[in-house]
Amino acid sequence: MAAFSIAHRTIGRDATPFVIAEMSGNHNQSLDRALAIVDAAADAGAHALKIQTYTADTMTLDSDQGGFVINDPNSLWAGKSLHKLYDEAHTPWEWHAPIFDKARQRGLIPFSTPFDETAVDFLETLNVPCYKVASFEMTDLPLVRKIAATGKPMIVSTGMANAAEIDETVRTARAAGCRDLVLLKCTSTYPATPANTNLLTIPNLRDWSGCEVGLSDHTMGIGAAVAAVALGASVVEKHFTLARADGGVDSAFSLEPAELKALVVETERAWQALGQVAYGASEAEQKSLAFRRSLYAVKDIARGERLTADNVRAIRPGFGLPPKYLEYILGKTASRDLAKGTPLSWDIL
Repeated sequence: MAAFSIAHRTIGRDATPFVIAEMSGNHNQSLDRALAIVDAAADAGAHALKIQTYTADTMTLDSDQGGFVINDPNSLWAGKSLHKLYDEAHTPWEWHAPIFDKARQRGLIPFSTPFDETAVDFLETLNVPCYKVASFEMTDLPLVRKIAATGKPMIVSTGMANAAEIDETVRTARAAGCRDLVLLKCTSTYPATPANTNLLTIPNLRDWSGCEVGLSDHTMGIGAAVAAVALGASVVEKHFTLARADGGVDSAFSLEPAELKALVVETERAWQALGQVAYGASEAEQKSLAFRRSLYAVKDIARGERLTADNVRAIRPGFGLPPKYLEYILGKTASRDLAKGTPLSWDIL
């Protein structure tokens, strides 16, 4: 698969990991806080700032009946109706332009997740450079076609999706005009645990999908994201807030500024450390070869004297014969006087 660009950033295994700070609902319905999150993401070194584009009415119905209420007692949002949750979490559409403008001023790439076709039309007026498709919408093939028809790069989360569903989404996007596509391994629980993250899916997904692959990470901390890069992830997305203690719909599983900075640094280090398959001393290690053990005279040895375990040992540095020849030379005689500290060589036997 060929690398491609989103705005000024190259996406691919030969480029540093693309780190996306996901604001989601962490603005807590304050534009000032949203803009402060943009600044904090830029200060932490993130490469992109992502928001979400929907309203409560484009997401669901205003109903307290049946499946319209979250009844999982372990959910962060237990007891809330979907409509109330999305109303609380949504980013007002009139905020998009100032958030995007601030992000561009700070060197971030701003984009969004549209949740219906009207959101795509709106985001096109803001000239977004790419689109994200959420895990819960990746099986909405009409929406996938609408986004793909823009011809812009797509980043698709695959939480909950089986291989057939992923394949169908990829084929749909390709047929509708998307050339540049990233699939994100994702676990759609909030928060997710390391035990149900299954990062070994990343290289497998890359192999059979023909797409760039990354991680949309809902675990706490940065360990899973760093491990994902080691397995080939070229994109990492994490929810981001100013402080978890401030509360909000997504705060519990969001990174704080210092953690996001560490994520940027450590994922790049992980990427740098991958290198290539290599054996033997690297160029940087050449000088260190001198500190291997080798055979030396550890006492003065007279010409004709036998070499023994008492007067010859394997020690550092490495300018004598390799230690593997010790048993061979023991019992041989010295062809000349050897001062203590002389490295052994074949011509002294």
